Amino acid sequence: MKVIRAAAVADLMPGAPLLVETEGTRLVLVRVGDDVHALGDTCSHKGGPLSGGKLSGTRLACPWHGWMYDVRTGQCLFPGRGAAVPTYPVRVEEDVVLVEVPSNP
Repeated sequence: MKVIRAAAVADLMPGAPLLVETEGTRLVLVRVGDDVHALGDTCSHKGGPLSGGKLSGTRLACPWHGWMYDVRTGQCLFPGRGAAVPTYPVRVEEDVVLVEVPSNP
C-alpha cells in the first residue's frame, strides 16, 4: 500500500462525490460533515461510475441503477444481495486529503 495526495479538502463539496484517478485506480471521494471517505468508483452491479451518483447522508447511489453503498464501509445497502465496493483509508493533513491505495492496482 502507498499513500497518495488525492485532493485538497476545499475541493470536496459536502454532498458532491469527486472522482480521483491515480495510477490505474479510480476512487470516489465524498465528504460527510467533517469526515472524508474514499471508495472504489465502480459499482459492483454493472460497473457504473459511483462518482456520478447521488450522496444522501452516508449513502451513495449509483447513477445507472440506483444501487446504494455505505461510504464508510463500502457495503451494498440496496439491494441486500449486492457485493461491496472497496474502501480506502483516508487521513487529512494540513487540508490535504491523503488516501492509502494498493501499490499494484
